[in-house]
Amino acid sequence: MEKNQLIKNHGTIYRVLAVEEDEVLLIDCMKKIMPKWYRLNEIGVYEICTENELMEITETILVEEQDMSPKTHQMVHKRFTVIAGILPFIGDDRLRTEAIKRVAEEKKICMQTVRNYLCQYLIFQNMAALISKKRGRVDRELTEDEKNIRWALNKFYFTRHKNSLKTAYTYMLKERYCDAEGNLLPHYPSYNQFRYFHSKYKTQQNTIISRNGIKDYQRNHRPLLGDGVQEFAPNVGTGMIDSTICDIYLVDKSGNLVGRPVLTIITDSYSNGFVMDYALTWEGGTYSLRDLMLNVIADKVEWCKKFGILIKREQWDSNQMPSVIVSDMGSEYKSATFSQITELGITLVNLPPLRPELKSIVEKSFQLLQESVKPYLMDHGYVDKDAGKRLAPDYRKGACLMMEDYEKVVIRSILYIKLIDEEEGHMWQYYREQLLKLADHFSEQIDYNYDEQMKKYLKKVGKKERNDDVGEDAMALAVKHGKR
Repeated sequence: MEKNQLIKNHGTIYRVLAVEEDEVLLIDCMKKIMPKWYRLNEIGVYEICTENELMEITETILVEEQDMSPKTHQMVHKRFTVIAGILPFIGDDRLRTEAIKRVAEEKKICMQTVRNYLCQYLIFQNMAALISKKRGRVDRELTEDEKNIRWALNKFYFTRHKNSLKTAYTYMLKERYCDAEGNLLPHYPSYNQFRYFHSKYKTQQNTIISRNGIKDYQRNHRPLLGDGVQEFAPNVGTGMIDSTICDIYLVDKSGNLVGRPVLTIITDSYSNGFVMDYALTWEGGTYSLRDLMLNVIADKVEWCKKFGILIKREQWDSNQMPSVIVSDMGSEYKSATFSQITELGITLVNLPPLRPELKSIVEKSFQLLQESVKPYLMDHGYVDKDAGKRLAPDYRKGACLMMEDYEKVVIRSILYIKLIDEEEGHMWQYYREQLLKLADHFSEQIDYNYDEQMKKYLKKVGKKERNDDVGEDAMALAVKHGKR
C-alpha cells in the first residue's frame, strides 16, 4: 500500500494519505468525511482503483488549469489558500481541528466550508476539485437550429442597427431556412424558440454594449464598484479640480453681450466639498489653471476685500496648496505646462475617461454653486435647463451683469455653501440676505420695480390681491410693454 493510492474495499473507495508501520491514514471518497487512521489488519482484502473510476463514480470532471477562466482560476487559488495551512496537520485530529477553527475565524467562513474544501482536495489531490460542481460540468452541445439562432442574434440583433427580435428572426429565416427560390423550408424554429434562446443566453451588459456602444455603457450603465472618492482622498490635502461653463450670460462695460464665462474650482475631497478656491475666466485652459493656483495660495481675506466683501479668516481659511491634485483627462491637465507643478512636490492623478463618479465631490460643488444663485439671477441672463429647446426664452436678452458682478456672486455662494455645511444658522441667514440685496441691486439696474409692476398687473386683470405669488406674471407684463 502506497501513499496517494486509491483502494476499493467493501464497495467504498479510499485514498491513502499516509502510511506508518502498522497503520494507514485513509479518507472515504464516497462519504467525503475527515480522514481516519486504520490498522492494516482491519482493512483486510482490497482492490486497486484508478482515478478514472473515481471520477466516474463520483460524477466529477476535473478541468485543466489552462482551460479555466481568469475568474475561476482566481477562485480556485483563493480556496486552496484557505486549506494550505491545514495540510501539515492532517494526521493529528486535535491539531487539525484547531487549525480549521483558526482558519475559519481568520477568513470569516463556516468551519464546515473549510472541511468541505479540505475533503475535496484530499480526495482528488487536485486544486481543480475545489471548483463547484456546476462550474466543472460540460455544457450540452448546441443543436443545428440553436447554432443558427445564435448566428442570427449576433449578426442581426446585437448590432448598432438596433433591429428588433422579430426583424432578426425574419432575417434568419431568409438566410438559413429558405431554398434557392426563396421558399420557406418545411422545418424551421418558431419565433417562440428564437425568443426563448435569446432570453436564456443574453446578458444586460452584452446587449447594451453591442447595441449602444461601449461609451454609452461606461457613461450611463456601468455598475459603480469600489470606494469611489475615498480611493483618492484617504486624508486631508487631496484636491479635486475641474472646469465648467457657467449658466449665465455676461456683458461688458458698454452693455454688449460677451458670452458665458468658465468657472474652474478646486475642492478638498476629504472635507466633502470645501472649495479651496476658484478662477473665473472667459476661456479655460492653462491660463485658468494659472489663475487658480495663484488664488489658492492667496490670502482670502485680502482677496474678498478687493470685491468689497469683508470676512474673517476662519470663514475661508485656505491658503496652501494640496499635496495631491486629482483631475480628469482634459488636455490642460495633461499638458507639460501644468505638470511643472510636480516640481513643488505635488502629485498629479489623472482619472480614467468616463468616470465622473470618482470626482463626484467637485461635480456636486458646481451644481450647488450654480443652483444657489439661480433664484436671484433668473431674470439677469441665467441659463435654465430648457435653453435651446422649442419655445424657450432667449436668455441672452436678460444679460446685465459684468464679470466683476458675477465674481462677487461666486464668492458669496462659496461662503454661503460652506456655512450651510457647518450648520451656522445665523451666518447662513446673513449671506442669504446679502444675496437678496445683491438681487435687488441688479433689479434696480434694469429699472424694474416689483411692487409697482404688481399694482399694474392687478389693476389690469381686475382681480383682488391673492396670497399666491403672481410676480412672474407681473414681470412678464413689464417686459412686454416696457417702461412707461
